Amino acid sequence: MPHTVESTPTPGPVPGSPATEHLGIVVRGVTRSFGHVRALDGVDLDARPGRVTALIGPNGSGKTTLLLVLAGLLTPDAGRVSVGGHDPVADGAATRALTGWMPDAFGTWDSLTAREVLETYAAAYRLPRELARSRAAELLETVHLAEYADRPASVLSRGQKQRLGLARALVHSPKVLLLDEPASGLDPRSRVDLRELLRGLAAQGATVLVSSHVLSELDELIDDAVFLSRGRTVTPQGLTGSMPARRTWRVRALSHGSLTRWLSSTGAMWRPDDDAPPPGAPDDVPGGVLLEVDGDAGAAQLVRDAVGAGVPITSLAPVGGELEQAYLTLDEERR
Repeated sequence: MPHTVESTPTPGPVPGSPATEHLGIVVRGVTRSFGHVRALDGVDLDARPGRVTALIGPNGSGKTTLLLVLAGLLTPDAGRVSVGGHDPVADGAATRALTGWMPDAFGTWDSLTAREVLETYAAAYRLPRELARSRAAELLETVHLAEYADRPASVLSRGQKQRLGLARALVHSPKVLLLDEPASGLDPRSRVDLRELLRGLAAQGATVLVSSHVLSELDELIDDAVFLSRGRTVTPQGLTGSMPARRTWRVRALSHGSLTRWLSSTGAMWRPDDDAPPPGAPDDVPGGVLLEVDGDAGAAQLVRDAVGAGVPITSLAPVGGELEQAYLTLDEERR
């Protein structure tokens, strides 16, 4: 049974109860303060095996603090935590043995080579020497750093260090992965590789919890999302499932003038898109606008009405992905 830091009851089921019994990550009512600042204020979270879960929120919302608690590097003031069936406070060694932790900044001994970094961490996890060597070589290939295997870590670029940091987190084949901004500094090809790697690990049964500001990348990666705001778990306004009901769409037409006149005549509130023609441009110049639309049904009705009015619409698409739209509904941070 996971360790209880404080005996005060917390809302919802507790780890170990039938409703939450899984070997992923379970967080119930967790709080953590730094002096007078409460970084976590009753967080609840489930990240299940075989799934990639995103941890999303503005700067200062408590994401990194929560990851540090899950990694066993911070003790919560109150609440219950279970990682892979173990409590990071009461069963620190067991938790670390099955957890891979990748912080947002890579820290290592710069004088060590990439290979030595991985072999050193493998030794810390008590891997036999031969297994440590083969695992290091395998992971260097996986993150496309084999050609840098015997170069000092100090000569690696930021993106290369990020990839080495990911390899370091994977060296002991963990069942739970905690990743803080893993795509930071990565080029597009490396981001695709990261996405494929994490999806593959989830398919093998790993629990993957990833915090990132690259929401467009998360859209194609994750199965579930948890939103944090001011240290609390929140549901973005208008969010049903993972899709906000009302979203911003980009509408383009062969004639920007006819599109804007028609929208204005219907009372629609629109604003110019980036590719809108400059003031004084000919009426039939192509261009687009941004418009709030009530879901797919509203978009379909917009197309029908535009065709009926003779407006030559050429494209209609939501702006940003589902996560970005959900994130933008988090108004609490602006108040």
